Amino acid sequence: MNKILIITHTADNFSIEKVTEYIEKNGCEVIRFDVDLYPIQNKLSTIFQDGEWVSILETKDAQYRLDDIAAIWYRRAYNIGNGVKEEMDKKFYGAAMGEIRNTLFGFIESVDAYALGKPGVYRRLDSKEEQLKVAVKLGLKIPETCLTNNPEEARKFILKHQNVVAKMQTGFAIYEDGVESVVFTNVVGEDKLEELDSLVYCPMQFQKKIEKKKELRVTIVGQDVYAFEIDSQQSEDAKVDWRKDGVNLLTKWVRTELPADIEAKLLELLDIYNVDYGAIDIIVSPEDEYYFIEINAAGEFFWLDNLTEDNFISKSIADVLCDKAPRRNNMVMA
Repeated sequence: MNKILIITHTADNFSIEKVTEYIEKNGCEVIRFDVDLYPIQNKLSTIFQDGEWVSILETKDAQYRLDDIAAIWYRRAYNIGNGVKEEMDKKFYGAAMGEIRNTLFGFIESVDAYALGKPGVYRRLDSKEEQLKVAVKLGLKIPETCLTNNPEEARKFILKHQNVVAKMQTGFAIYEDGVESVVFTNVVGEDKLEELDSLVYCPMQFQKKIEKKKELRVTIVGQDVYAFEIDSQQSEDAKVDWRKDGVNLLTKWVRTELPADIEAKLLELLDIYNVDYGAIDIIVSPEDEYYFIEINAAGEFFWLDNLTEDNFISKSIADVLCDKAPRRNNMVMA
């Protein structure tokens, strides 16, 4: 029986269970590796001796060999090393966490099997600048864009385009008194020009604001394309960034079809990055022009999956992992 390794964490959502269900229907076995239990509860060992590499994962429930897995789904790596800080002298904590991360990510990168996601791929796709440049080369439209920590360049861009939004390039969040506050996309007008001096400490991305007829979330798994749209302009809170009213919009997304040329270019985008999963954000203007915003290497999909018959996105992920659907070959020694 082929073994599929899922890298996630204990607080992940039910999408793991749905994908697992379909993997088991495909006749494969699932091994779940919760990284927040590593290294205190989960033990990971890789050994080379007698001319053979062997990798072993030991959890509180069982011991598994990982060197003979058929595929790996690198889904999430949240809260690695949970509890380590409380167990050791604080002067060793930073160095120990470096070793923990390096060992875990080194293992994931080196697995000589098909991988749906890898740390190195996620790091590359963290570059919004490269994404936008690749999109332009593919013939996709993007908004006029300025990435800078130079206040003067930002001011010139805002004055030229007048209607501009500012956003962070990462999942930027501020923590205060234990409360997480996510920094959403916001409109920046001329009245904010004097506040831009702080850019010297932290760069931002500025884009010409595109008027929205609708917004799309396109989830691609292998060659399967799942496009959904929402009229975010019906909600005052969601007009600039739909995530601000995301909870109230969860059930209001509607399955849609992409123009053939847009779908082909998005599939080519995944070809260039050699990935089999991408969650892509698109704005459709009142003139029906499609603007590529970004691709998320591990973007969430569960709320859209629930809107498909029988959770088809989860099924597509399972089929790709079990080699029952076309996939891009990314094995280490391929």
